[in-house]
Amino acid sequence: MLRMLLELGRISLLAVVLALLQVPAHAELTIEITGAGANRIPVAIADFGGDPAAARIVTSVVRADLERSGLFKMVDASGLPMTETSTPPFEDWKSRGADALAAGSIGTSPDGRQEARFRLYDVNKQSVLGGSAFVTSRTMLRAAGHRIADMIYEKLTGEPGVFSTRIAYVVRVSGTRYELHIADADGQNSQAALISKEPIISPSWSPDGSRLAYVSFENKKPVVYVHSLASGKRIVVANFKGSNSAPTWSPDGRRLAVVLSKDGGSQIFTVSADGSGAQRLTTANAINTEPQYSPDGQSVYFTSDRGGSPQIYRVGVGGGDPQRVSFEGSYNVTPRISPDGKTMAFISRRDGGFRLSVMDLASRQVQVITDSQKDESPTFAPNGRMILIATEAGGRGVLSAVSVDGRIKQRLSVTAGDVREPAWGPFNK
Repeated sequence: MLRMLLELGRISLLAVVLALLQVPAHAELTIEITGAGANRIPVAIADFGGDPAAARIVTSVVRADLERSGLFKMVDASGLPMTETSTPPFEDWKSRGADALAAGSIGTSPDGRQEARFRLYDVNKQSVLGGSAFVTSRTMLRAAGHRIADMIYEKLTGEPGVFSTRIAYVVRVSGTRYELHIADADGQNSQAALISKEPIISPSWSPDGSRLAYVSFENKKPVVYVHSLASGKRIVVANFKGSNSAPTWSPDGRRLAVVLSKDGGSQIFTVSADGSGAQRLTTANAINTEPQYSPDGQSVYFTSDRGGSPQIYRVGVGGGDPQRVSFEGSYNVTPRISPDGKTMAFISRRDGGFRLSVMDLASRQVQVITDSQKDESPTFAPNGRMILIATEAGGRGVLSAVSVDGRIKQRLSVTAGDVREPAWGPFNK
């Protein structure tokens, strides 16, 4: 955000140690639920049958995902064993208060792999809502649980679930160790994509989830890289004279918007994903930073102090005169647009603190949805329901996930150090 840009010149740059191999991490996130929805759907997840150890893994993942979402109230499922082939005792489940019921089992597929099967029921209507089977390896049972939870979530809410998605974040382990991590949306299976003695900032997912753009200070100044998660290889896409920062992908994955100071000042440019074809978007003699493409790819939102204080503007991808978007308050930065293009999340200064706010872009109505003091780096879940931010708790950096209405809240933290710079990945293709 703008504060980070103003501080770049004061960061001491030393030697760097890179570890581009995907190595197991010691800094997995733990999640604490701090707020839930007002009207949660009561749902029961019966203990899965089949292989006991595998069944426990899948059952626990499904229950944890749904409970963590803040939209579901978990109903006690003890004492009523069943699988997807059982005839549900609907009256028993109804007496426990369940509106929905899921049951399943873990078996073996013809090729010897694990097969997770489940079925979802409407308890009140005594009808089947859906079901499926996922063939997977034993090491990927958690992923099968996430996919089952996604299907249950979508059937019961009408929106796609995000339990199978991934997040990126930076852990500051010490003053000379920074780690860029990739993890499942529940903070598990964390892997380090980059380990450096120098700061790593601004990770940004490509639309297909195969690459991360980020800024590393290893080259004695901020340089923008694009990192392939499958191969671990990366390329430099912006290493011009001066500062190179704040990368964000276009919706088609062909270009990135970046902030460059190569022509003096801080200006928004776009470059191809291979680093070629730099085109300048902004020209004002001001700080212009934190670009974000609109979901339709036709415009770029950004932060600028051209009007005397940091505010949010929008400019067409072909350039032209920017339009001011934020007017309420004297400090509004870091615009992030929801996947449906209807809502803008941003950081505003309120009562001396920096807080996550959302704006309905049609009505321009603004709502402050956190009460913390040092929020930054908002990033939308791909279904648009939750926003992940970096903030502080107990004097150290943590992540917080907040629903767009401010009711559902989670805190994600790492014992090993400060957590910053979150980026929520896209839906799995």
